Amino acid sequence: MNEASKIAIVTGAGSGIGKAVSLALVEAGYRVALAGRRADALDATVRAAGARGEYLLPVVTDVTDAESIARLFGTVKERYGRLDLLFNNAGIGSPAVPLDELPLETLRAVIDTNLFGAFVCTQHAVRMMKAQTPRGGRIINNGSISAHAPRPNSAPYTATKHAITGLTKSTSLDGRNYDIACGQIDIGNAATEMAARMATGVPQAHGAIAVEPLMDVAHVASAVVYMASLPLAANVQFMTVMATNMPFVGRG
Repeated sequence: MNEASKIAIVTGAGSGIGKAVSLALVEAGYRVALAGRRADALDATVRAAGARGEYLLPVVTDVTDAESIARLFGTVKERYGRLDLLFNNAGIGSPAVPLDELPLETLRAVIDTNLFGAFVCTQHAVRMMKAQTPRGGRIINNGSISAHAPRPNSAPYTATKHAITGLTKSTSLDGRNYDIACGQIDIGNAATEMAARMATGVPQAHGAIAVEPLMDVAHVASAVVYMASLPLAANVQFMTVMATNMPFVGRG
């Protein structure tokens, strides 16, 4: 790895998909700023990189806080001088309760993390990418297959993931004149802590509880690295990566 390495920011980098993608990016030659709320989790990601951990920069960040996001991007600009890739990955779900029973503070937390955070990170990334030399960069949003179809009692999460699709399209359009590409990866049942409940059974649309298959999170990481590897003249606008036999396509 050398000083010409590309620079990436990954949000939610302390666990799950964010951790896997961060480790895959550093293996692909990136220097990666790890953004997440817990310093200990970010440090664990650094340790998992082994000798390449020196190319990871942990930055404690709360994506629901605009000032915290500003500090993240300011740190990256001061340290590296540019940004080539933003992976908007940080996200949370909500308890599986009927939407009319969901506390409004829970709704706000999901919106602030999944949508507000991604939007504000995108704003900062676009500002950097427009101003830097050479100009441009890539933004990849973590959508989820919930951007296409809901699970029962998942209205807050599903609504924010549909909104991410709108953000992806708008960013892709508005970034054209500045050599900024934006795409979205929609993930189904990657084996992470967040999806662990699939292995014990989750509610289905017809009311039954069923175990669902999972896939190795490494497949998500390799897909993101592929999307990031393209020249800015090419873009994966949308990619779906999912456990082959999960009940999503057709009637399950």
